[in-house]
Amino acid sequence: MSTAIKPTNLLELQQAITERYNDLSKRLKQIAQFVMDHPSTVAMETVSVIAEQAEVTPSALIRFAAAFGYDGFSEMQQLFRQKLVENSTSYRERIRLSSAQPVHSGKVTSHTILNEFVNGNLLSLEHLPEMVSGESMDAAIKLLHNAKAIHVLGMRRSFSVASYLTYALRQIKRRVYLIDGSGGMLQEQAAFLDKSDVLVAISYSPYAQETRAAVIKAYENGVPIISITDSRLSPLAPISSVYFDVKESEVRGFRSLTSSLCLAQALVIGMAYQIEQQQLGDG
Repeated sequence: MSTAIKPTNLLELQQAITERYNDLSKRLKQIAQFVMDHPSTVAMETVSVIAEQAEVTPSALIRFAAAFGYDGFSEMQQLFRQKLVENSTSYRERIRLSSAQPVHSGKVTSHTILNEFVNGNLLSLEHLPEMVSGESMDAAIKLLHNAKAIHVLGMRRSFSVASYLTYALRQIKRRVYLIDGSGGMLQEQAAFLDKSDVLVAISYSPYAQETRAAVIKAYENGVPIISITDSRLSPLAPISSVYFDVKESEVRGFRSLTSSLCLAQALVIGMAYQIEQQQLGDG
């Protein structure tokens, strides 16, 4: 058995994985990413199935469990099963989503595809309040409200969320700038930020390199960072003042942005409400 201190619940284990992630071997990092992103699979499947889906050997799973102080993988797996029992409703919803997936023997129509995407997005939205805490929302809104200027960054797939957030913040009269890297000047735009500003960075796996570099530059300059990402193991999470771990639905290989857009909208309306309450108090 490893001499590592053994986490006694899933939250402790997830925190331990996050803290030790950079020190893990390449193979153990691969497993860490899988168990963080697929807790229900880890809870319900056999070691061989989990190993196949994670694209590792069963022995690698055992080594991973030992690295965190467990005598075997099944002992660690019990933490995932306990959490699944607590969230049994969420699991039934995952089953419902799975049953809504296309039956390949039948005819696939445009309306079939529409239903698949609607069901996937509905499930993601239903889980959003579980993934986002009120404390994180309040902290992010406070940073946005107190900032001299708000800068928003999102490349490639994330650009649409960044663009919408910029638009919405301007509607409530905030000083906001979209960092779009025009003319290849992304790093120069990021270097312009100072400690009185705030940077909202949006990035999902595999995490655009230019986004990572710009966020690191802002962090080194003492700029508070709010990140919207898709994993606790995202490279943005450790250097963010506040980060949101948003799990989007994936249907037919396409990942949605519905929950991220919903979160962006909630942050803007939340800040607008705070401004209104402050004005009423001053009046």
